[in-house]
Amino acid sequence: MTFLLFSIFLAACLSAGATGGLFQPGAWYRSLAKPVWTPRDWMFPVAWSVLYLCMAYAAARVAPLEGSALAMAFWALQIALNTLWTPVFFGLRRIRSGMYVLAGLWLAVAGCMLAMWQLDRIAGALFVPYLLWVTTAGALNAAVWRLNPEEAARNGAAPAA
Repeated sequence: MTFLLFSIFLAACLSAGATGGLFQPGAWYRSLAKPVWTPRDWMFPVAWSVLYLCMAYAAARVAPLEGSALAMAFWALQIALNTLWTPVFFGLRRIRSGMYVLAGLWLAVAGCMLAMWQLDRIAGALFVPYLLWVTTAGALNAAVWRLNPEEAARNGAAPAA
């Protein structure tokens, strides 16, 4: 693994994370009913910072290995879906569509974790916290969908100006 390779994967992760700055939760999200176990706001940037470092390090460990094509394809898919969720959920306010993106993200993260595990157990293990976080995010998205049926039924009607 080289520092340059790690830096490239980290840049991809930080680019995905930038959508959080572009599509912030705001008043709309604060107004939604959420379960009592919803993580505190400060936990999200802390968790994502750690997860992005782990994802980049895992990818940099696996990318140069022979037979890494499947793992890297899953890595590319998960970072694309990771990038997509925030604009869908917070930008378009599509709770149901966000759930579908998260379901795909969960499958991509699980696939990436398993594919990496076969090549490098440390890299695979670095994806375990990410899978747990995406599982929590999926449960939260599902709970928000269930607790806000009228908002979810709007399915992303244009936000009021």
